[in-house]
Amino acid sequence: MFLPLMQHLRVPRNVGRPRTRPDAVRADKAYSSRAIRNHLRARGIKAVIPEPEGQKGHRKRRGARGGRPVELDVADYKNRNVVERRYSHIKQWRGLATRYDKYAVTYRAAVVLHTVIAWTRHLSDMP
Repeated sequence: MFLPLMQHLRVPRNVGRPRTRPDAVRADKAYSSRAIRNHLRARGIKAVIPEPEGQKGHRKRRGARGGRPVELDVADYKNRNVVERRYSHIKQWRGLATRYDKYAVTYRAAVVLHTVIAWTRHLSDMP
């Protein structure tokens, strides 16, 4: 799910086309796979993803062939809660929380609709 999501990523700019490569990606331990890390490294994106204990043990058991430990910017990782809070807000919609939709396009449309509604509420609350 992560790699298709990265293909749809667009970071807007003031002028010109949107960026398709963010400076960094913050994620939890579930996204610490070799494929994701290799994809981010190949595109020059900083991975702020901690390494699970199981992966640490496996790497240490392999000895010198296990590679170097994963570098983690702890201060940057602490900012991940902003994304987690937004996800909990989105999951207030029962259909989004349960993921009953048959197609990913339908689920994505519901997420976009919820985002637009939340954004307009935020704009109406502004003085």
